[in-house]
Amino acid sequence: MSNEQTKMWTGRFCEPLDPAFERWQRSIVFDWRLLPDEVAASKAHASALSAAGILTSDELASIRAALDAIAADHSSEAGQALVRDHSTAEDIHHFVELSLTNKLGPLGLKLHTGRSRNEQIAPDLRLYIRRQIDSVISGLISWSEALLAKAEASGETVMPSYTHLQRAEPVLVAHWLLAYVEMLLRDIARLQDVRTRMNFCPLGSGAVAGATLSLDRTLVARELGFSAPTANSIDATSDRDFVLDYLQALTFVGLHASRFAEEITLFATAEFNFVTLPEAFSTGSSAMPQKKNPDLTALIRAKVARINAAAQTVTLILKGLPLAYNKDLQETQEPVFAVDFVPLMLDLLARFTANLGFNYARMTEAAQSGYLNAMAAATYLVHKGLPFRTAHEKIGNAVRYALEKNLELNQLSLEELRTFGPEFGEDFFAAITLEATLDCHSSIGSTSRTRVKSALAETRARIQTIKSDLKQQEASYAGA
Repeated sequence: MSNEQTKMWTGRFCEPLDPAFERWQRSIVFDWRLLPDEVAASKAHASALSAAGILTSDELASIRAALDAIAADHSSEAGQALVRDHSTAEDIHHFVELSLTNKLGPLGLKLHTGRSRNEQIAPDLRLYIRRQIDSVISGLISWSEALLAKAEASGETVMPSYTHLQRAEPVLVAHWLLAYVEMLLRDIARLQDVRTRMNFCPLGSGAVAGATLSLDRTLVARELGFSAPTANSIDATSDRDFVLDYLQALTFVGLHASRFAEEITLFATAEFNFVTLPEAFSTGSSAMPQKKNPDLTALIRAKVARINAAAQTVTLILKGLPLAYNKDLQETQEPVFAVDFVPLMLDLLARFTANLGFNYARMTEAAQSGYLNAMAAATYLVHKGLPFRTAHEKIGNAVRYALEKNLELNQLSLEELRTFGPEFGEDFFAAITLEATLDCHSSIGSTSRTRVKSALAETRARIQTIKSDLKQQEASYAGA
């Protein structure tokens, strides 16, 4: 059998493909990753063919067993390389058909009855992305738990918060760390939304107009763990919204990882000295013996560029693309595979965070200078009956005076303070202690010690719920 005869579409053609074009247009070099998904979808399609009377029960059993063997034969790295480097297969669908025919002879050719490669790639990509979403969510949970553990261990330690990268108000270290946990929990919710929207099965949509056989699409969807069949065959074969949805959701993951990496990189400098980088995740300089470089955070800071580039690539591929399937859609696969580093990145971040050292003494010292209690001081005057704008002005004047004296607000005498207004009393100094400055922020979501203690418990409960839901989701796939 010649190479041309092994193709899936040559009946209408008389001339062979240009060799350079043939090599250039093959997708097996990257879509080999979809082998488990192609096998799963093919087994489900075989079940539908059997239900429709196209395959006997013995034929169904033989095909499903052979498909399982193909997956097992190529599950190792060496086996995957054999798929990737196959000399004649155009894509993963063609590879499985060739392999099945080698095992079963003409029976292998019956599997393509009632389906098109246009519809095959759609469930394969959905299954692959669904698995990746679960891996990313698991990674986000691990990193969230590492941040939460650090927050719990920090107790009532205080640090400066920043606006415009200038010291603003004191906050609990736990409150700062929980800010990142909130970002990650939103990322998880976003990915869960993507998974819900994409969890519909395109098999049975045919090339564009639907299957030419009366296939039980609900049976296929159920076997693959999808919520239901897709509703429109034209949309099903050309839809890549789920790819873009996924990549855009990962862009948020990358953005949040990058923000954390940037802060840790800053806080690890001698100028801040808030954190100590774990040596297992740092490197040295080839020239300067004293250096410990934050290479993990630097690389993570850069990864968002690759993730967002993948999302932008798919956006531009889909822009203006007419219905339904076009070969352009083949180019939406590589951006998906280009971001498969994200689960490992999150695993590294979780372990890095768990081993990150905190210089609590330095953080607390920084939170007690620079007039970070000025907001609390203005609030004190508000409680004395002044309008906030007036209180703001009086404390601003007091800060300017303290700056000239090189003193903090709590170092001014009561006589000095009363030059700015008669409202100042002996109780002013108790109102601007570090503890009072924290605890005057008492609304939901703020940094008071009571609120943060509650937030720690609530956050742990939320993470446990997400973990439980993920286990149930994975169990539903396994039982599909």
